[in-house]
Amino acid sequence: MIYVSRKEHFNAAHKLYNPQWSKEKNQQVFGPCANENWHGHNYDLIITVSGETDPETGFVVDLKKLSVLIKAKVLEPLDHQNLNVDVSFLQGKMPTTEVLAMEIWNILDLEVPAITKFGKLYSVKLYETPRNFVEYFGPQL
Repeated sequence: MIYVSRKEHFNAAHKLYNPQWSKEKNQQVFGPCANENWHGHNYDLIITVSGETDPETGFVVDLKKLSVLIKAKVLEPLDHQNLNVDVSFLQGKMPTTEVLAMEIWNILDLEVPAITKFGKLYSVKLYETPRNFVEYFGPQL
């Protein structure tokens, strides 16, 4: 099994805030992320595809095709956007890094098979800060 990864970057703003809670409870649970005027992150995204190599190309996945796919389906909808307001696939969801990683998985899991014969989506790793990140391996069946 080979694991091939592509790293991308995007910037986005969000606010973590549960409208069912008081301002004080939101501040207690979410800290600075509950800022009423939003705040931003410089996200790093690493998409990993696993599989066997194609005997004709030696690739598990063509990284150029993977990059184009990520840019079209993930980066264009997210980059320089307000995750709470501007991103259709996050509407009604708390835009935590965890939720964002799962939603990115849901998008790419449907698309990756079209660009590889021998690979499948293995993980979505999303860095919110250099020290805080999430890695998602898809739904566990």
